[in-house]
Amino acid sequence: MKDVNGVQELVDALADAGDSLVIVDFYGPWCGACRALYPKLLKLMEQFPDVVFLKVNFDDNKAMCKTLGVKVLPYFHIYHGAEGRVAAFSCTVTKFQRMRDALEEFYTPICSLEDNPGLPEFPEIIPHPNEVTRVAGAHLAAAEELLATAAQAVAAPAAVA
Repeated sequence: MKDVNGVQELVDALADAGDSLVIVDFYGPWCGACRALYPKLLKLMEQFPDVVFLKVNFDDNKAMCKTLGVKVLPYFHIYHGAEGRVAAFSCTVTKFQRMRDALEEFYTPICSLEDNPGLPEFPEIIPHPNEVTRVAGAHLAAAEELLATAAQAVAAPAAVA
């Protein structure tokens, strides 16, 4: 289970998951219900190795959690590729069947032709902004080089005359 700190890390993790089902566990280290549920989540991870499990510490990410509608712990969001968030609910050890029902409902393979929508609550956050900047910079450098070559080709006949 991967720890996620901040909106950017969450958006990046959702983008990296592609079309995989993603379960985000919002927890508090002081939360007894969260600690009691953790072993059951580990068993789910073993049963569903292709599901991506993320965990978000509420105390370290209060503003993000509140914006995402987390009002009680433990709380879960389930994301599925381009469909975005498909479920959000609270779950305890005694109500763990709710998690199993959600997995049964959403654990179906999809092959989306659309991009992962990220988080609608944070539309300004794009996945891997440093990578986007690096790739855009490489494309810009290639375009500038092509323009320089074209300019030389246009100027060369004028120099001969």
